[in-house]
Amino acid sequence: MLKSHSHFKAGLVAMAALVVLAMLPAGASANCDGGGLTPAEVDMCTPTPKARLLKNGMLIPPKSAPGRVKRVIAFANRIRTKPYIYGGGHGRWWDRGYDCSGSVSYALHGGNFLTSPLPSGPMERWGMNGEGRWITVYANPGHAYAVIAGYRWDTSGDSNGTGPRWHQDLRDNGAYVARHPIGF
Repeated sequence: MLKSHSHFKAGLVAMAALVVLAMLPAGASANCDGGGLTPAEVDMCTPTPKARLLKNGMLIPPKSAPGRVKRVIAFANRIRTKPYIYGGGHGRWWDRGYDCSGSVSYALHGGNFLTSPLPSGPMERWGMNGEGRWITVYANPGHAYAVIAGYRWDTSGDSNGTGPRWHQDLRDNGAYVARHPIGF
């Protein structure tokens, strides 16, 4: 039993910090009690604002999103109505259709995170290990998709057809490797 209200309050603060630390990407550490934090630690302790999905399928980034994240979303929006085409987006950036990794590559190219498209297998080794704050790419040898500002960018899972689309629902990522761009 705690001896005083101040001990109880200190215990709650410590528990809250542990919850925040458990939510941080692999390798990140921060003491989120508000004292002596670096700018990067403050960023990691602040929840990521979620984008807004319009009825027409376009995603609007949060105002607080970094410019590179906004450009990733803008590039993804450009191809959000294209059809699924196996190998699409790998021979050239602007294509008549895109496959899973082609559409993720195109979006990442918008934020200057890729200079050439990657197939899904090599995406398992791209960037940094673990989930990012703004952008996470999930890849395995047969499929790739991304979660950007809280929305899934994927070529599967849409009742309105196949091709690159934004999705509100997330998917089971147990069979995927999570990667993210450094700092995002």
